[in-house]
Amino acid sequence: MEDCKDLDILILTTTVGSAADAERMARELMEQRVAACVQIETLRSFYHWQGKLCDEAEWRLVIKAVPEGSDRLRALLAQIHPYELPQVVAWTARASADYAAWIRAEVAPSP
Repeated sequence: MEDCKDLDILILTTTVGSAADAERMARELMEQRVAACVQIETLRSFYHWQGKLCDEAEWRLVIKAVPEGSDRLRALLAQIHPYELPQVVAWTARASADYAAWIRAEVAPSP
């Protein structure tokens, strides 16, 4: 019987203010093999920052990785993220067996 933990994947999202930053970060995450897949979506964000209401275009990175690689992924994001206070939101999801196996095969094991 398959261990249910083998089906768990990590989904982490963050946003940046330009397509160039999103693409740079996606490439770095892939080159470092901390993620199996990074999808980039465009969106519009409304938020308060330093006392003012902001209305900005942003690019969301949806990062697929392994739960046990969360610390390594977060550490790399802290180094490469351009924002002073980046949004980093993560959750564990149950994937199909084939997709979860593909993610595990693509992400380098933590040292």
